[in-house]
Amino acid sequence: MTDAAAQNPVHDWISKSVAENPVILFMKGVPEEPRCGFSSVVVQILDHLGVDFVGVDVLQSDALREGIKSYSDWPTIPQLYVKGEFVGGADIVREMFQNGELKTFLAEQGVLAA
Repeated sequence: MTDAAAQNPVHDWISKSVAENPVILFMKGVPEEPRCGFSSVVVQILDHLGVDFVGVDVLQSDALREGIKSYSDWPTIPQLYVKGEFVGGADIVREMFQNGELKTFLAEQGVLAA
């Protein structure tokens, strides 16, 4: 994160949210009603694994939607964070799930029963 980004109140809010929630998904829509296919895929994977997570709807504000992209230096949404660490977007989460890495990673982080 750049110094300019560190001065950004949206980044402050994102940092606080990531720190306070062991698993947080910045997505389009909410977990109960995703508003894009990529967000829906990640929600389905997390639900399938039984992960307790918080979903943040980036469509609620342009500042948040753009802010999460600059915060992570990642151009797409959704974005998954676990224990403060950026995991990735839909393609990475799907790939990790398919090859078994995601379940192992989540268990190692203590957010999933082994």
